[in-house]
Amino acid sequence: MNINIAHIALVVSDYDEAIEFYTQKLGFDLLEDTPLSETKRWVRVAPKGSGECCLLLAKAANDEQRSRVGNQTGGRVFLFLHTDDFWRDYHKLIANQVVFVRPPSEETYGTVAVFQDLYGNLWDLIGPQP
Repeated sequence: MNINIAHIALVVSDYDEAIEFYTQKLGFDLLEDTPLSETKRWVRVAPKGSGECCLLLAKAANDEQRSRVGNQTGGRVFLFLHTDDFWRDYHKLIANQVVFVRPPSEETYGTVAVFQDLYGNLWDLIGPQP
């Protein structure tokens, strides 16, 4: 059996502002932006060179979904980015005005810092130990 995670839905307030953040601030590639109706689009973004899994930016469609924008995991770190050069990417994100809420620290698994996306979801930037 060959099963994998293809997409992770990330609830957003607005497609265009989310695309701008992920492509301009984080340097992700816009893989697809297909209109499905007047209000719904199929929008996929992913870090450059990443594998099959990507983020599916899903615009909140009702009050319950809007209440989850920026807090899909109850304040816990939601997504994890691994990098082959922590300091290069950390400084690039700082230069792109990405907000870090926890400074870099050395952990047993590598160097890590926590940043937030445009809605407040928390991400780990991790430079794994070799």
